[in-house]
Amino acid sequence: MTKIISSILVSLFFITTFYAQQPTAKNRTNKDNTIQTQPKLIVGIVVDQMRYDYLTRFYDKYGEGGFKRMMNEGFDCRNNHFNYVPTYTAPGHSSVYTGTSPKYHGIIGNNWYDKEIKSSVYCAGDDSVEPVGTKDKAGKMSPHRMKTTTFTDENRLFTQLQGKTIGIALKDRGAILPAGHTANAAYWFHGQDEGRWISSTFYMTQLPKWVQNFNNSNIANSYFKEWNTLYDIKTYTESTADDNSFEGGFKGKEKTTFPYDLKALKDQNSGFELLKSTPYGNSLTTDFALAAIDGEDLGKDNITDVLTLSYSSTDYVGHNFGVSSKEVQDTYLRLDKDLERLFNALDQKVGKGNYTVFLTADHAAVEVPSYLSSLKIPAGYFDGKAFREKLNAFLKATYNADGLVENYSNNQIFLNRAKLSEMGLKLQEVQQTIVNEIIAYKHIDKAYTGMSMTQASFTAGIEELVQNGYDQKRSGDVVYIFEPGVLSYSLTGSSHGTSFNYDTHVPLLLFGNGIKHGHSFKKTHITDIAPTMSALLGIGFPSGATGQPLEFVLEK
Repeated sequence: MTKIISSILVSLFFITTFYAQQPTAKNRTNKDNTIQTQPKLIVGIVVDQMRYDYLTRFYDKYGEGGFKRMMNEGFDCRNNHFNYVPTYTAPGHSSVYTGTSPKYHGIIGNNWYDKEIKSSVYCAGDDSVEPVGTKDKAGKMSPHRMKTTTFTDENRLFTQLQGKTIGIALKDRGAILPAGHTANAAYWFHGQDEGRWISSTFYMTQLPKWVQNFNNSNIANSYFKEWNTLYDIKTYTESTADDNSFEGGFKGKEKTTFPYDLKALKDQNSGFELLKSTPYGNSLTTDFALAAIDGEDLGKDNITDVLTLSYSSTDYVGHNFGVSSKEVQDTYLRLDKDLERLFNALDQKVGKGNYTVFLTADHAAVEVPSYLSSLKIPAGYFDGKAFREKLNAFLKATYNADGLVENYSNNQIFLNRAKLSEMGLKLQEVQQTIVNEIIAYKHIDKAYTGMSMTQASFTAGIEELVQNGYDQKRSGDVVYIFEPGVLSYSLTGSSHGTSFNYDTHVPLLLFGNGIKHGHSFKKTHITDIAPTMSALLGIGFPSGATGQPLEFVLEK
């Protein structure tokens, strides 16, 4: 009898324990709610050539629904930087979405010298695919040169390809590289005499109906109108005089002053290409993004989709007119309106609280060097032709041979290794000889051998940034760095590409589902964005990610 009672008690204990460990209806509901609170849509926004101080400089002129909404409702990382050089468009977009630097993802420039085929290659160029939506070679593009995955790829893998990824930008590289290898589609704008959004057979064999309808709608052509300031130009006190000698301008217009009659300037400025260099290129991008949200049903279910959106016109305007121009200020005030239009549409189509947005840049920019010089700030222009001629003459005198350098590009020198071997010259010694020579040249501030980039381990300073941008297989034998404020560029307009704060300090704003409200001056890196998005979604990190999730921006 005692044994029977004991057996019953033991059985009751195990039964009670088993049921105690099972999720109750309440627990199951909480778990389900956790899954359902994942954002239905992530919108990644890259503003091409946006300095961080554009947020603060133009703050009082912005409305409440664009940049300010992100700052007031979301999180503002105020000390966000690139942790590598060169700070160009293709490496920037790749680093944002892969969570690593060119050292690992392999996109070391917009173009670079391929040491195997002995020719320059374009970051997204791909002769194995065909254009879709055009017959022009502008459609022969894919992400095949990017070595690692993006967080958009990881989301596609995690959701068994159910979560969509759509990439959009005026620039092909701004659409293709963020969208990753597994994207449903990437679309970019082909200007010239066509003015159409196009793609390639890497993604599809023909454009979807909604894209065809957009291309046939005449929306692009409607932007050939007057570009005048959004507000009274007298209120644009955050920028320099409209009439100055530091800006490039457009063919067919003598002065770089408002207003600009785009319809009249169209034929002399490559047709639809002209729109890219005005704020209307950003408006056209927003129009197309809104059409994509509807056409692709983005954010319509509980499986997270990703829309990668790059605003390219800010870069074209900055290159043409310079950082402090009234044209740049007007472009950002108009972009603010486009962002408000985008966010309002997301509220309506996806629902407040159902989407997450981050906004950053692929690089920033320096003030026009000639303008800096006029203010007695150290700056200048690098003469690439004189540099090459001087170094070639030195190598000829030193080694009694021509053709020791195969290529000069992206502040790198590529040596003819076959010739060095034939002459019995040691690669490392020739690299060091060149470094010792060019460090004395005008406007060269630093120079490093490729050997030092692969054998040493730098943890601070410019050396670390150079190493993070150095791909052992693709980069050159010598890397050189300009002095601050120096560009290899025209005397008007501005550019980027260096390791200095004016090129590396860019915005990082996040808001929406899963994002806290606040700000921080803690230093963050562009490579932290992809791991943060992966952490938010609970998915795998991109394959080469070296950045870290920004825990302080995420709701616990």
